[in-house]
This record gives sequence, structure tokens and C-alpha cells, in this order.
Amino acid sequence: MKSEKHADNQAWIFIFGAWLVAALSTLGSLFFSEVMELIPCVLCWYQRIFLFPLAVILLVALFPLDKNVVRYALPIAIIGLLFTVYHVLLFYGLIPETMQPCTQGVSCSDDSMVLFGVLPIPLLSIAAFSSIILLLLKARKS
Repeated sequence: MKSEKHADNQAWIFIFGAWLVAALSTLGSLFFSEVMELIPCVLCWYQRIFLFPLAVILLVALFPLDKNVVRYALPIAIIGLLFTVYHVLLFYGLIPETMQPCTQGVSCSDDSMVLFGVLPIPLLSIAAFSSIILLLLKARKS
């Protein structure tokens, strides 16, 4: 009984961590577009489609604790990560221009995708999705 309670506490902490990453990433994304007025590219919108719901889903799973959240949040995070990996490869020029989805509007590899001249926004997204996936896998184990 005591070890089950400990496992639930650990799972809650990991799910809370995943929610925190998703919530901060969502707020950061909105800050970039609404405050800094950086227009999101097509791939950024796709990543948002998979990130924003995670902030809500993971929060709902915390009260009361629903360890099954991993079953439906993990696929969303993995798909978001796949879009992010594609975006990073495109940003660094490892994917040819003919395969770029950003034909209108802001380019997916534009200079506006770099914060403070050194930090590419797609790398922030890859860190967020990877962290969420790692935390959800740890929650599943506990």
C-alpha cells in the first residue's frame, strides 16, 4: 500500500513536470507571437497544434491523478516532436528547399526564427517536446 502511494506521488511529480514544460512552452510561444510580434511559420503552427492541448490535458490529469494520461498525451507529444525535428532539419538546410512547406508567408528557416541572434526557436521546441516525452515515460514507469 505504501509503495503504491509512493509510485502515485512520483507519477504525479513527473506529470506535473510535463505540464509545467507544456504550459511554459505555450506561454513562451504566445509571447513570441503576441508580444515580440514574431509571425509563426507553417511548421510553428503545426507544432502549436500539438503543444497547446498538452498544457490542458496534463493539467486535467493531475486533479485527480490520472496515470492513463500517458496513453493519450504521449502520442501527441511524439507527433509534435516529429514536426519539430523536420523543422530543425529544414532550418539548418539539411532538407532541400523543394521539400519546404513554407511557400507563402514567413519562411521556416528565416532569420526571425532566431532569438537574440543565437538561439533558434525550433531548438526550443525540440527541447520542450523531448522533455515532455521523457517525463511522461518516467511517469509511466512509476
